[in-house]
Amino acid sequence: MSEKLQSVLKMFSDFDENELVRILSSFKRKSVSKNDVLLHEGSICKEFYFVKTGCVRIFFVDKNGHEKTRYIMLDNHIGTALTSFISQKPSVEMIEALEDTELLAISHADFYRLNSQMDNWRNFYQRILEMAYSFQNRKIEQRVTLTAKQRYEIILNENPALVQQVSNKILASYLDIREETLSRLKSK
Repeated sequence: MSEKLQSVLKMFSDFDENELVRILSSFKRKSVSKNDVLLHEGSICKEFYFVKTGCVRIFFVDKNGHEKTRYIMLDNHIGTALTSFISQKPSVEMIEALEDTELLAISHADFYRLNSQMDNWRNFYQRILEMAYSFQNRKIEQRVTLTAKQRYEIILNENPALVQQVSNKILASYLDIREETLSRLKSK
């Protein structure tokens, strides 16, 4: 179905060809348009995504009505609203397409069926959880210990596609800074 998805899977675990066929047959193509919401706050997350092309963000709205972007998935990224996906409880997060996007989606049932049947899928899942924990912990550390300028410079150096592909509003919410601050940083 997707050589790119196969490549990503192989980065996480040592899948053989038969396993890859089983896994890929569990993913379904999904096309979404810009601004389509894949998961609404209060809904239960039922899918895990691979972004073939496009851009999707995972975000929540704080008590003051401000959007806070937790994660942005560009081409060849994987993810979902993990807390709701794992617990199968209503999500505080939302998932939204930032542009027309082609996804491959695996259902919660199929994801966990593979988890119960395939050691390499369990390894894949463990690696995802470890990476998600490390990523979020790093974001928290940066938020607490670095200035807005330092956080912006890290994104600029480590993931320049984010700066090029998403709006200032979204990027500012991802960096947890005001849009005006981001505009000032970008102009320097």
